[in-house]
Amino acid sequence: MPRRTVSVPYPNGDSTPSNVGEKDSLKSNGAPEEKVELRKKVTLLRGISMIIGTIIGAGIFISPKGILKNSGSVGMSLVVWIACGILSLFGALCYAELGTCIKKSGGHYTYIMEAFGPQVAFVQLWVDMIAIRPAGLAVIALAFGRYILEPIFMPCEVPEIAVKLATAIGITMVMYLNSMSVSWTARIQIFFTFSKLLAIAIILFPGLYLLFKGETKNFDNAFEVNTVNLAGLPLAFYSGMYAYAGWFYLNFVTEEVKNPERTVPLAICISMVIVMICYTMTNVAYYTVMSAEELLASDAVAVTFAEKLMGNFSVAVPVFVAMSCFGSMNGCLFAISRMFYVASREGQLPEVLSMIHIRRHTPLPAVIVLYPITLLILFLGDIYSLLNFMSFLRWLFIGVVVVGLIYMRYTRPDMPRPFKVPIFIPAVFSFTCFFMVFLSLYSDPVNTGIGFAISLTGIPAYFIFIYFERKPKWFQKLSDSVNRSLQIILEVVPAEH
Repeated sequence: MPRRTVSVPYPNGDSTPSNVGEKDSLKSNGAPEEKVELRKKVTLLRGISMIIGTIIGAGIFISPKGILKNSGSVGMSLVVWIACGILSLFGALCYAELGTCIKKSGGHYTYIMEAFGPQVAFVQLWVDMIAIRPAGLAVIALAFGRYILEPIFMPCEVPEIAVKLATAIGITMVMYLNSMSVSWTARIQIFFTFSKLLAIAIILFPGLYLLFKGETKNFDNAFEVNTVNLAGLPLAFYSGMYAYAGWFYLNFVTEEVKNPERTVPLAICISMVIVMICYTMTNVAYYTVMSAEELLASDAVAVTFAEKLMGNFSVAVPVFVAMSCFGSMNGCLFAISRMFYVASREGQLPEVLSMIHIRRHTPLPAVIVLYPITLLILFLGDIYSLLNFMSFLRWLFIGVVVVGLIYMRYTRPDMPRPFKVPIFIPAVFSFTCFFMVFLSLYSDPVNTGIGFAISLTGIPAYFIFIYFERKPKWFQKLSDSVNRSLQIILEVVPAEH
């Protein structure tokens, strides 16, 4: 899609092209001007905290019962947690290879673009932007709003309007933080990641202490064959894979990672091992203190666990859950904004979304673009139905990405691959993704069909907004005017390369 250079007035009264900022430009005091670009601020520790902090949300604290219910036994549920961790590690290793051979930010979008071209990439981008990302962000934010208010309203139910207002404040805080500073976003992410690990440790160590003291009655007949639910096992795996989702977010910010050839695979592998151990051992701790029946009866497993074991300290658990949700929101938004930034740079979104704040060096327009959509869905939409429509599409596009890895092994064999996985790993993982897609079609054909129909709207959108380059003059003038106005208001310019 061709770009037009837009002239914008600067505070000094000059009219300067939007692609200002040559390397040899000088500040008024004669010193070299700082280059306006996204800087490489993501170190190994920040990469690990981003992955762990995004994967571990409210799920492990609230509802591990979905896996127990569908697997049928304590032992089988632990097997499912471990198996889902291994499968997620397979997917993460595939993305580690992609992140080291394609050193561009953007995650799924970039890899689909490289393997299958702009049409398929745009459909994925379209679905992400109009539904999946705002709905997903709203759901995490709702959990934050509910659990941050729970200690205040205990033992009463939290009013729904209070939850939504707290949710809106949480979303606004995350948007503001990501708009102001990459460094502070990363530091906050590290803090909340350690808070999550502390919360897990508070559950894990007392539970394991009781286990080593001989509290093993809940593990008697853990692998009893009669109770295993073979028909429900696919749904148990679906829940488990959803709990591990988030291992791909570091690939959305590859261009900001220091030494990506080393950092990306190392951060992914370390993070996935830590999450697998945390998830499995936390479930062992739950089963040590609670029977399978008690766990299935609980709406918030971590709260029930704390009430049984820690008494009044259980009031702190909702606060930890809220902090966990805030960390997940922060990590998600940091990553997702880079996908919109890259898509704009490729000409598939408005030009202003690929611009950077002249002082803060953050992709401000790409960060805030989801804000109005998310608030609209939060107050007006049926978020959970939207997530049901779209959950299968997430796995469909991840499966397409991994198939793209296999495809590029044959079509681009000379591409440098500093980190390369055995071919059976992407084969097994892509099969798993497509199995979950077909499982969705079988178990929930109506919602899945609606989601599929929504995704198909990306095809006419591609032809209207991207393919037909000769737009009406009024449309082009309006587009230029909006871009120019937003550029002035937000104080953003294109990145210098």
